[in-house]
Amino acid sequence: MEIWPAIDIRGGKCVRLKQGDYSRETVFGEDPAAMARHWVELGAKCLHLVDLDGARQGRPVNLASVREIVRVSGVPCELGGGIREEETIRMLLDAGVERLVIGTLALKQPDWFREQCRKFPGRLVLGIDARDGFVATAGWLETSGTPAIELARQFAGEPICAVVYTDIATDGMLAGPNVAEMTAMQRAVEWPVVASGGVTTKDDVARLAAAGMAGCIIGRALYEGTITLTEAIAAAG
Repeated sequence: MEIWPAIDIRGGKCVRLKQGDYSRETVFGEDPAAMARHWVELGAKCLHLVDLDGARQGRPVNLASVREIVRVSGVPCELGGGIREEETIRMLLDAGVERLVIGTLALKQPDWFREQCRKFPGRLVLGIDARDGFVATAGWLETSGTPAIELARQFAGEPICAVVYTDIATDGMLAGPNVAEMTAMQRAVEWPVVASGGVTTKDDVARLAAAGMAGCIIGRALYEGTITLTEAIAAAG
C-alpha cells in the first residue's frame, strides 16, 4: 500500500484543517516545498497536494507553490482543489503534476468528467469526499444527496487511475479511519482506492493495508508526530 503524505496549501503555507473546516486551521510550515523535500528525505515515494484556496474559489490559486513542490520533490505528485476546466488540467499536467483529483465536477457535471477521463486516460483521480456516506463538494462546504458509492459506480468502465475517498467525519481528528466505509468503496469499484481521513497510528495503516486499500493519505498525524513516516511505510507492508 502506498503512503501519500498530505501537503495542504492555503495562502502559500502548509496547513491542516479539522473536518475540512476553514476556521479550524493549523499552520505547520511557511514553505510547502521545504515540507515536500522533508517528506521525500524521510522516504516518501509520492505526495498528495491540496490547493485549499482553489477548492473554495473553483480555480487553482497556489500554483507557484505547486510548481515548486513538483520541481524539488522528484516524486509523483497528485493535486486536488479547484480543477474545473480542461485548460487547467492541461496546464497542471504540463507543469509536471502526475495526476489530478477532481471531485465537485464529477458530481455536478458527470458527462464533462467522463470526457476528460477519456482525453487524459490514467491521469485523473475521482475524488470523493463523504459526510455520513453522502458526497460533499465545494471544498466540503456543501453536502449533496448523492451516496458516495453511487457516484463512483456512475463512472464504471472509465479510464480513471484511482479513487481518493475521504471520510470528512474523521479527517484531521486523529481518531482513526473509517475502515468499514473504505472497504465498502474498494469492493464497489474497479479502480484502486486511496483512503483518506483519520489515519493516526501504525495500526490504522496496517488495518487499511489488510483491507486491500491501494494507498493511504496521512496528514495531521504526520505533522503532530502521532505516527512517523517510517512507521507508516513499514506498516503498509
